[in-house]
Amino acid sequence: MEKIQLLDVVVLLSDIAEEKLKKGQVGTVVELLDENHFEVEFADRNGQSIAILALSADELLKLIHEPAY
Repeated sequence: MEKIQLLDVVVLLSDIAEEKLKKGQVGTVVELLDENHFEVEFADRNGQSIAILALSADELLKLIHEPAY
């Protein structure tokens, strides 16, 4: 699995009920906290921030937009 980096688009792997976030919600890494922890911003379709939270790599899946060669 590719390492998550700043500005990567990621998917949440489980619900976070207290933040009203659902599994599959898409967010953007806005800060690297350490090698395995990231601050991720989740926004609605209009770009309005829903939540910004610190999450571990185990809670996220990095989206890949280019084919692997």
